[in-house]
Amino acid sequence: MDKTMISRHGTADLAALIGSRICHDLISPIGAIGNGIELMAMIPGGADGPELELVSDSCRAAQARIRFFRVAFGSSMQSDQTMSANEAGAILIDFASGGRQRPDWQATGDLPRSDVQLVFLAYLCFETALPRGGRIDITRQDGHWQLHADSEALSVDASLWSTLTGTPLTETPTPAHVQFMLLPIVAADLGRAITVGRGEARLTLSV
Repeated sequence: MDKTMISRHGTADLAALIGSRICHDLISPIGAIGNGIELMAMIPGGADGPELELVSDSCRAAQARIRFFRVAFGSSMQSDQTMSANEAGAILIDFASGGRQRPDWQATGDLPRSDVQLVFLAYLCFETALPRGGRIDITRQDGHWQLHADSEALSVDASLWSTLTGTPLTETPTPAHVQFMLLPIVAADLGRAITVGRGEARLTLSV
């Protein structure tokens, strides 16, 4: 590929396109597996029991994660793309199902897809700060997101969280922390400033 093409579109846009492609190619076969499992359960004398239930649960979890990642890491280059708050909340809640963190989604109405991407990335940042679990409250007011979590066991990596407000990273983050690199890029593209607040047992983010 011509390097000037990569430069022209930007590495973040290229990464988003790759993310969209991967999620698009994975969601159909995983959905087909889920349909096949349902058919097997419907056949008289067919496969049944805890083994099939385990596979079915794993398939549903994989579908939920791909739907979430498709928004969080995929491309939202078309500025007129929208998503209902109910749909976005359902995607987030399904993604978090079975995990230690519990999102309290309070947004309503129709949302720009780029705005949903913004809050999904912010949620992933909050997950890292709550290794023992906890509730993450998510509200939207006057076109801006507010997230906050209260926990006596916050684990905040200062070097990662400071990147959200403009401090460059001194080391390359692990794949598990790529959201800390992407969130400020998406926010800047939307003309948003990120504000982070931290107390002894409270973490907040506005964008």
